[in-house]
Amino acid sequence: MSRGMTIALTIAGSDPSGGAGLQADLRTFAAFGVYGCAVVTALTVQNTQRVLSARIVPPGFVREQLDHLLADVRPHAAKTGMLGTASIVGEVARAIAQHRLPNLVVDPVMRAKDGSALLDEKGTLVLKERLLPLAALVTPNAFEAATLSGVEVETLDDARRAAEKLLAIGCRAVLIKGGHLRREKGQVVDLFYDGSFRTFAHPARRGEVHGTGCVLSAAIAASLAKGRSLIEAVGEGHEFLSRGLARAQKVGHGRRCLL
Repeated sequence: MSRGMTIALTIAGSDPSGGAGLQADLRTFAAFGVYGCAVVTALTVQNTQRVLSARIVPPGFVREQLDHLLADVRPHAAKTGMLGTASIVGEVARAIAQHRLPNLVVDPVMRAKDGSALLDEKGTLVLKERLLPLAALVTPNAFEAATLSGVEVETLDDARRAAEKLLAIGCRAVLIKGGHLRREKGQVVDLFYDGSFRTFAHPARRGEVHGTGCVLSAAIAASLAKGRSLIEAVGEGHEFLSRGLARAQKVGHGRRCLL
């Protein structure tokens, strides 16, 4: 590891539009002045409008990428995005545990904004049992929080109950994103829980933006890599996302992208 260099790793799928996936993660790392490494789990056919198909990288090849990278480079933080299958989730969890990767942020990507499935049912179970207990932070949206916790999540009170269930799995903290929760006075409210509750609010904006979950989790990972505490990193991640949302633009004919 180069002295003085701060490094973060993303383990995620590729998005050709650049709005989400590892491309968005690497761009976010760079915005924080953090050197980004990437392990590819899937190749997708998608644009800013929809996901058309995906080709999953063989699990053994994902593990090879991780083992050879981590034999040479030591990241200060890591994040996961789209993992695709139970086999990949298992390999990623084993590698993270074996290499003792610090400051793991798990974005439990299960489906795209257009509803396309990005993780199968068995993969969700393995993620819950094997990967979440390794995480410093897990960042589900309402659908993902409900799937992982078994609690229907529509309101902030629902999110509190789900967060308590998720923390009991073994992760250090939970951040339930509020984009699909009922609005609180015209604001989107994200719920953080590490044994104590804290909320992060920002104004609701018209129109969907591509890749917000990827960017938020990557920003938090980058901040953790720079030595911030978990609550400081979550705060910096939200500030970064809010600035991005304010200047998001269309690069195609679909959802806006964060710049």
